[in-house]
Amino acid sequence: MADDTPESLIPYDEIVQEALREVVGRVLREVEATGALPGGHHFYITFKTRHAGVSIPKHLMERFPDEMTIVIQHRFWDLKVESDHFSVGLSFGGVPSTLVVPFAAVTDFVDPAVDFSLKFQASGELAAREEHDEPQNDAPVIAPPDDGSNVVAVDFTRKK
Repeated sequence: MADDTPESLIPYDEIVQEALREVVGRVLREVEATGALPGGHHFYITFKTRHAGVSIPKHLMERFPDEMTIVIQHRFWDLKVESDHFSVGLSFGGVPSTLVVPFAAVTDFVDPAVDFSLKFQASGELAAREEHDEPQNDAPVIAPPDDGSNVVAVDFTRKK
């Protein structure tokens, strides 16, 4: 039997994903407003680390080059929730760090205290983070004046 369902011109999947991401934002806003998690609630939030707008320390990016899960439970601080992202302070191996995560980068949100879970497709684009060598020719060569004046000549030509 052939599938006679016409292709939708309305992006229902995207609309539903955006609405469910707003659930995450609303929950985090409530925690931000009160400054604490209610009862035994705590969250596991998984996100794409190379998604555009994600900001995490370099050592975490090296350790989690594709995806990372954070736990918001006992030790977190400075939770700030905006319309399109959240930021939070967490400690990794005793090193305090601030993470910025766009809601579009989130792939999982879990509250195990009440067996609640949402799964998402990461939307948007990945950040362009190309590996490259350190620049060799960016430092200007400063030639000292030899005529006794206080004018400094700067040569921006490429080293060979």
